[in-house]
Amino acid sequence: MTARLNYFQQSPEVAAKYRDFSNSLKDRSIPEKLKDLVFLRASQINGCAFCVDMHVKEAKIHGERELRLHHVAVWRESPLFDERERAALEWTEIVTRLPPHGISDESYAQMRKVYSEQEITDITFLVIAINGWNRLSIAFSAVPGSADAVYGLDKAGLN
Repeated sequence: MTARLNYFQQSPEVAAKYRDFSNSLKDRSIPEKLKDLVFLRASQINGCAFCVDMHVKEAKIHGERELRLHHVAVWRESPLFDERERAALEWTEIVTRLPPHGISDESYAQMRKVYSEQEITDITFLVIAINGWNRLSIAFSAVPGSADAVYGLDKAGLN
């Protein structure tokens, strides 16, 4: 696979602002390991190989267990996720896929049961951010692993 173009070079101002938006979510209310799960699940749903590769490596660097990373794709059947993680993964799927008639009150109530309004907002912005990166990476055929050195992902020890 060959990348089609470098969108950072073609639209540096816009790409930098989108990166700034994403970076602004780093110090919010959501723990790093939960962010990793959200990013990985949305990237799996969207079929973004570059982002799946990146977020598996980031999660590994952040101390996530490999078995849990393998189970993200089947989180509903897995006993490895707690109630808050399950709610966030469900919310990630719903916001990524956006049902034709919107998000149900039941789905929102499930989130509200385990998260504050601030946390729900932060998780939603995380999902929005990763969905945008997924779309950019897929549209321009970003090559999995091609940015490992730039992002320090080679530290994950996954080659």
